[in-house]
Amino acid sequence: MIDQLYRKAVLTVAERPPVEHLMRSRGWGLAQRFVAGEDIPSALAAVKDLEKDGVMGNLDLLGEFIESPEQCTAFADDVLRLIEAAHGAGIKPYVSIKLSSVGQGKEGRGKHEAGEDLGLTNARRIVGQAKRYGGFVCLDMEDSGRVDQTLAQFRTLASEFGHEHVGTVLQSYLRRSLADRAALDDLSPNLRIVKGAYLEPETVAYPDKSDVDQNYRRLVYAHLKAGHYTNVATHDEQIIDDVRRFALAHGVSKDQFEFQMLYGIRRDLQKSLAAEGYRVRAYIPYGRDWYAYFSRRIAETPRNAVFVLRGMLKG
Repeated sequence: MIDQLYRKAVLTVAERPPVEHLMRSRGWGLAQRFVAGEDIPSALAAVKDLEKDGVMGNLDLLGEFIESPEQCTAFADDVLRLIEAAHGAGIKPYVSIKLSSVGQGKEGRGKHEAGEDLGLTNARRIVGQAKRYGGFVCLDMEDSGRVDQTLAQFRTLASEFGHEHVGTVLQSYLRRSLADRAALDDLSPNLRIVKGAYLEPETVAYPDKSDVDQNYRRLVYAHLKAGHYTNVATHDEQIIDDVRRFALAHGVSKDQFEFQMLYGIRRDLQKSLAAEGYRVRAYIPYGRDWYAYFSRRIAETPRNAVFVLRGMLKG
């Protein structure tokens, strides 16, 4: 409950125009701890840097303020350019997209897509491009109101392109996620398991951290037991140790799962896990629309808020 109250308070303050203006004008230097840069070369340089430590990259072009169909299609075009650039740089393309950013909930206008959701149309273009280069696209999960449509569109894309090239995310703070995971079993889905960072009512999400953590373990263990590739996205060392013990006890090989963490957070842990032979991937956001993402990182833990306040005072 305390964690939820803290998160709500931070996000509420972050939405106030004076705070956003201040952070956008002075906060970029601080945001660079969590955001790789504002353009493709900066993002690819971050991947190359992490690869020196045996850590892979998951690139995400930030774009949470995209509204018109034209903006959504332009954003999708930018992601296509990212995939092309990654391939050209010798990096296996691995990207994450929010379906809302490419048009989820908007009707497509092209000759061959009349009546189809624009998000699905653009996601199909992106996943198709990734598949051509042997890459992968993860469909990020957003707030609870988008879960049904996101899972339905994931099912469509996984059926068309295969689970080797497209996956999605389940959030352990949502009460429904265990049932959602089981319903996807027939796809042999590649799933990223996260705790969740959006504000949700208690009827939808667990308010207490202990319940969120317990559900997180249930999701990971169930997916590993089912034999599906699992992305364990957490910085929680206790959970990481528990997953390692579970994998050892149940004969789950290190190539059946990976640990995923955020860019700029616990790089020491990322490096040490990679040195032990575990697959490790860092989520690398980049782009000019960094403020909302930065706000959610601050809201995750008071430690991040302290980091920002100290930086602002020094500035």
